[in-house]
Amino acid sequence: METIIHFMPLIMFGVLAVVLFTGYPVAFILGGIALLFAVLGDWAGVFRLDQIQLIPLRIYGGTMASLVLVAIPMFTFMGTMLEKSGVATDLLEALQVLLRRVPGGLALSVTLMGTIMAATTGIIGASVVMMTLMALPVMIKANYSIPLATGTIAASGTLGILIPPSIMLVIMSDLLSVPVGTVFIAAIVPGVLLALLYTLYIFLLCRWKPHLAPPMDEDAGPATRGEFWKMIFRSFLPPIFLISAVLGSIFAGIATPTEASGVGAAGSVLLAWFNRRLSWEVLKDVCQRSALTGAMLFGIFVGATAFSFVFKSIGGEHLIIEFIQSSSAGPWSILFVLMAMVFALGFFFDWIEITLIVLPIFAPIVALLDFGGHVGVWDGVSNPIVIWFLILVAVNLQTSFLTPPFGFALFYLKGVAPPEVKIQQIYAGIIPFVMLQVLGLFLCVVFPALVLWLPSFALGG
Repeated sequence: METIIHFMPLIMFGVLAVVLFTGYPVAFILGGIALLFAVLGDWAGVFRLDQIQLIPLRIYGGTMASLVLVAIPMFTFMGTMLEKSGVATDLLEALQVLLRRVPGGLALSVTLMGTIMAATTGIIGASVVMMTLMALPVMIKANYSIPLATGTIAASGTLGILIPPSIMLVIMSDLLSVPVGTVFIAAIVPGVLLALLYTLYIFLLCRWKPHLAPPMDEDAGPATRGEFWKMIFRSFLPPIFLISAVLGSIFAGIATPTEASGVGAAGSVLLAWFNRRLSWEVLKDVCQRSALTGAMLFGIFVGATAFSFVFKSIGGEHLIIEFIQSSSAGPWSILFVLMAMVFALGFFFDWIEITLIVLPIFAPIVALLDFGGHVGVWDGVSNPIVIWFLILVAVNLQTSFLTPPFGFALFYLKGVAPPEVKIQQIYAGIIPFVMLQVLGLFLCVVFPALVLWLPSFALGG
């Protein structure tokens, strides 16, 4: 019995892993398991039921009173408005025309589109569905290889989880009490690195095997120079300006991420009005979708707060530290095991479950590890190991959207793809991009400067 009580936190974690497969809402699963093990902990003498009254205080202080989290519904509104108003569709068409003479130009346009959309919203489902509806029929009509087309859409659509202003980075920053502006700056180079790896792979593949991506017709696009520049000023420059205004105001210190999210939300409305696509129905739909997304996220925050509190109270954190101290594993072995565990969890769970459960438990442990000067000291960056580890987890988590059997981006894509697109073709298409993501993660591990140089330059210089 004493052994069972000692390992109760691991049992709690195992029960969570099993129950998540039931498909029941994650917020209720987290809260329900927390209450169950609070009662069991009280019976075993490792938890007092009157401690439950501390959970609402933690929810209020950690979630409801957090000004950083106010940015989530506004960034959600911004991305949804750009999708519903057709601004994103016009941007893709402009990119397609600009890259029509480049091998794999349409696939490269989708990659650039995903990168740009990533800088407007962190809603992966919306990005993947939108680009599938816009680009996949066009790519199939152009006789593109279906695995290449679906892999490009799925991988580029998930860049929003990493490139700021990412909702996931906002949540991670709040969980670890680190400045969200620093995290945003630290994520830029890794995010752009992945986009460049995708671009290089598509370009080389299509140059080597041009039959996978036939070129666009020469007469496609604007017929006159005047129409071309009208397209540039109407469809290309406005969204680029909006993204620059949002991110530039954060990096220049003019606005906080929360204030910049308000600028982005207002700017998306102005762009919809500028394109004459702002209507009461569009505004109503965008508000409803943003509210539902925000309610889902904050519901999970509440359940995760309760789970984390009970897990730590019954000795979960001490059990993990005890295991690490009793083992002969060095800091690199521990980091490798943690990265492998996050990668494996990504096969079965969404990023938000992994983030809210794993990150608060393991980040304090990683902060105490000695990597022998590998990470170093960076001017203006406090807790560089924590920032580095956070970005490593973020890059790692991007694979969770692409790895079967529960890669959510794959389900989003299949749900709206034409009937001739088979799930086997989608799986075949994402394999090279998952390998590229692992390569990007490896580079960030070996070269911490990819993560820490830009925030050190921006904040320390």
